[in-house]
Amino acid sequence: MDIKWKKYSHSLSAKIITFLITIVSFTVAITLFLDIVGLRHDDFEIVFEESYYLGRDYIQDSSQIIGNLTTLINFKSEENILNGGTITEAEVKRKEDNLFSEFKHSKRYNPNLFYEENYKLFQEVNADKITQIKDELIQTDLRDYNNVLRELGKYQGLFYYVSDGDNTFTNGITNKDYVKKYSSYMIFDKSEQTVYPKEIAKNNHYYWIVPDTSSLEQTNDTALYIAFTDQFLEPRIKDWQRDKEFITNSLYRILGLLLVLAISFIYLLVIIGRKPEDGDVHLNFIDKLYNDLNLVICLSLIGSWFGFMNFLLFENRVFEAVFPITLIIGTLGLILVLSLVKHIKNRTFIQHTLIYTVFEKLFRFIKEVYDNGSVAVKIILIVIGYPLIVALTFFMFPVTIGLGVWLALKKVKEFNAIKEGVEKVKDGEINHKIELSSSGEFAGLASNINSITDGLNKAVDNELKSGRLKTELIANVSHDIRTPLTAIITYVDLLKKEKDQPKSEEYIEIIDQKSQRLKMLTDDLFEASKASSGNIPVNSEQIDIVSLITQGLGELDDRIKEHGLEFKVNCPKGKVYIEADGKLLWRAIENLLSNIFKYALEGSRVYIDLEDLGTETRLTIKNISAHELNISANELMERFKRGDEARSSQGSGLGLSIAKSLIEIQQGSFNIEIDGDLFKAIIRMPK
Repeated sequence: MDIKWKKYSHSLSAKIITFLITIVSFTVAITLFLDIVGLRHDDFEIVFEESYYLGRDYIQDSSQIIGNLTTLINFKSEENILNGGTITEAEVKRKEDNLFSEFKHSKRYNPNLFYEENYKLFQEVNADKITQIKDELIQTDLRDYNNVLRELGKYQGLFYYVSDGDNTFTNGITNKDYVKKYSSYMIFDKSEQTVYPKEIAKNNHYYWIVPDTSSLEQTNDTALYIAFTDQFLEPRIKDWQRDKEFITNSLYRILGLLLVLAISFIYLLVIIGRKPEDGDVHLNFIDKLYNDLNLVICLSLIGSWFGFMNFLLFENRVFEAVFPITLIIGTLGLILVLSLVKHIKNRTFIQHTLIYTVFEKLFRFIKEVYDNGSVAVKIILIVIGYPLIVALTFFMFPVTIGLGVWLALKKVKEFNAIKEGVEKVKDGEINHKIELSSSGEFAGLASNINSITDGLNKAVDNELKSGRLKTELIANVSHDIRTPLTAIITYVDLLKKEKDQPKSEEYIEIIDQKSQRLKMLTDDLFEASKASSGNIPVNSEQIDIVSLITQGLGELDDRIKEHGLEFKVNCPKGKVYIEADGKLLWRAIENLLSNIFKYALEGSRVYIDLEDLGTETRLTIKNISAHELNISANELMERFKRGDEARSSQGSGLGLSIAKSLIEIQQGSFNIEIDGDLFKAIIRMPK
């Protein structure tokens, strides 16, 4: 069940449906909210208002009317305005100061004169404008006076009376008892404040009206009466009820949409980037956009949305445009936000930013130049780069300087470690290793010094081995040469004393055998010396190695039969040409075959395999040794070493060494391998 649910919940169709639910819920909620804003200008208090009289609308309507009536009584009359009764010296002075400020920026203003002199000059130049100031103020007040009268005349179902004792403004009311017969009224007479219905006094915004009435010039005859008829109240009450119902229902819808939005958005955050078959985060082409650019685009989309909404609200444009604009911008924004979420899940939020990528590439470039460059290049980078870093991070320069000091101390510590290591090596501790955990110039220097010590160790080991080999070589040569030589000397002495002819002939035959043995040893020693020194001339030519092996084995057929050996030859069909000296190559192969005749187990098989490897050929010769091969391949390659440690065979111990030298001077390679009693010789030659 869980597997089936996960397969559906993480499917592409589930993601699309959840995405659509999220964006539609968001768009509709925003549209409803802006409809309320456009209707009531952020006035959500209407939801909690119990009646029109306890709401902001009633107070606003009343406050506007009271403000207009207060303005009329302050103007007193049109005659008072024309006579300048509403103009104060302060207003005239303020206007005159404004003209003087303009005069200061004119060419006639003389900065070298005193203030009084410049002001007198100003009055002379602007005498006409100064005279017109009072007239302009009178005309402004007269215009405001007439506008207020027109504004009050527009209200239907409104009766008012305002008087200061001398000046009275009314549209039919003569006393306060007259207003009490209407559905709603306000009476402000001297210290009396009466409102009806009485609940108006409980309105939270009732204080808005009191400051307006207090601005009247209070005298014993000051009075203000307002009566609202049903003709005035009924349409406003209906508008209030309609707005309250619309806003209340809209807020409930918005809360429901926000709940759906929260659930769908959280669910979308969980499943985005996931697939039913695995737990990995899967990215698409949109996710290739750098995260910092993504954030910039998201902020730009938010800014553009606010710009569009401000234009629609301020200009009172058609609100039908809110839904498509929000839907388009919201869809793009949600796609980008989900891309950021996938990178957060994938732990690549920081790494997949343009700033990080640029700085990483710059750092790698500088590091590559620093690691591969000379010391001079590194010093130049440090001298130029460090001040730039300090300048760019001036707001945290103590940290930057601290890092610089730490790096400097670290490098000094590395230098001291190298210095101490060199001192120890100089004093004879050639096995000492300089250990540095970091990389760089000092690490390379330490590695080179360690390589020198390794070379010294190898040189010492080679010298010791060479001394041991020389000792063994002398011992082996002395033993192999002394044996036949001693026999020759012994039998020569016997021959001098022997009178019996048959015995003499027997002694002569033994002397001949030992002399041949001595000759073979000296010839092999001479040939090994020439081969190892490279003094043998090489005449390279194309040789068919298959024919060379076939003919050579044919010539040695008698010896093969004599030792009861069975040769198994495995060669490619056709000819295989190599670049070699035929005589030297056969001499090397013949040495190997001679070793087989001397040391191979009689009646055993000998395998000769020839392989064509493309650029070279590999010749492998394998046989079973008659003696136990309790010796390593490296030791067996040494001169005067034999497969039988008792040295009872007739070999000189130079055959393998000569074969190796002959092959190597022809640009080939020669190796041997030992596996129990199996002896294997491998020759590689270039084609």
